[in-house]
Amino acid sequence: MEQLEFFAIPSPCVGACEADGNGLCKGCLRSRNERLYWLKMSDAQKHQVIRLIAARRRKLQKQAWEKQQASAELPEQAGLGF
Repeated sequence: MEQLEFFAIPSPCVGACEADGNGLCKGCLRSRNERLYWLKMSDAQKHQVIRLIAARRRKLQKQAWEKQQASAELPEQAGLGF
């Protein structure tokens, strides 16, 4: 049974609309179709998009952290002649 919603689910748009190489908005991390059809989606569909955004954000944060760790290791290796 789906829980009743008492408040409208706001759009995750942050007003920084620009697509990345994968077609995701750099501001809200929604796909083109998710942005295009947001107003036509049911609340359940909107909740699913919110979950997808959270997963995308975690993935991007992990990639950024791994990149930061890799770049922090480079100066140590430079002194070894590699």
